[in-house]
Amino acid sequence: MASPMHARRAKLKSQLASAKAKLKHHVTPRRLLLLSAAAASAFLLLLTLRTLSAAAANTSSPAPVVVHRSQQQQRDDQCDRVPAGVAEALVHYATSNATAWGRGRRRSAEEVAATARAVSRRAPCNLLVFGLGHGAALWAALNHGGRTVFLEEDDALVSGASPASLAIEAYRVAYLASAADADELLALRDSEHCTGAAATQLSPGHFDRSPCKLAVRGLPAAFYEAEWDVIVVDAHAPPPPTTTAMMGAIYTAAVAARARRPAAETETDVVVHDVDKPVQDRFSTAFLCGGYLKEEVGNLRRFAIPSHKEGMPFCP
Repeated sequence: MASPMHARRAKLKSQLASAKAKLKHHVTPRRLLLLSAAAASAFLLLLTLRTLSAAAANTSSPAPVVVHRSQQQQRDDQCDRVPAGVAEALVHYATSNATAWGRGRRRSAEEVAATARAVSRRAPCNLLVFGLGHGAALWAALNHGGRTVFLEEDDALVSGASPASLAIEAYRVAYLASAADADELLALRDSEHCTGAAATQLSPGHFDRSPCKLAVRGLPAAFYEAEWDVIVVDAHAPPPPTTTAMMGAIYTAAVAARARRPAAETETDVVVHDVDKPVQDRFSTAFLCGGYLKEEVGNLRRFAIPSHKEGMPFCP
């Protein structure tokens, strides 16, 4: 007869065998896959909650930033101060009685804005302005940080237009071409002396000795010291600029623009005012070239002329 101990052992073995059979029957590969996916989802959820909690803690309690007093003072100076040129221009216009840009000749807001855009796009840059008028302080201020040079034929304007408060850099120039010869001078558009390869050679000795009758002699050294990014022809001095001045200024602007060295940005913006007048109309089209015309606003034209140092034709 079997002992009670042997009976219990036999019963336990029978129960284990039954449990193994049931487990084998219920745990299928599909169920194992579902269990694994559920475990992975739970892990990702816990990780996301933990990350969001850490981010919220960092946002609510940012780390302190230590700024030395000297550094903070420099930042305040840079942010709060109006550039000196802008401040001087504002004072100049606030105290000026001039309401027109030239004698009996007003400029539309659109024309002034177009010139301002041409300067502002390139500022700080090298800006050359033919004519010294009421807009001088404005152009110099818009080119804050760059160099602005004015060329003017009127001695009195050059002598009286350089108060320290405006810091205007102005020089007198003399135009020798005769207004009576305008038609003859316009025909120089087809002259090798005026529009050939020599037109891209800009130096004091070369330009002064140029056989082209439109070349302006005796230009100041400042003219040759920079490659000009923007050139404005006729800044509306109180005495209206002479026809002679406009012919020489347009031609000189055309040569200076083409004489720039090739670079990533080689175009020079040339802005000409009063193109409703015959000389400005004909000479700007002939020497600045209709193919380079980019904008026309009222009586103003803006040309964009590339460097011609690589043997390009005078007009496209």
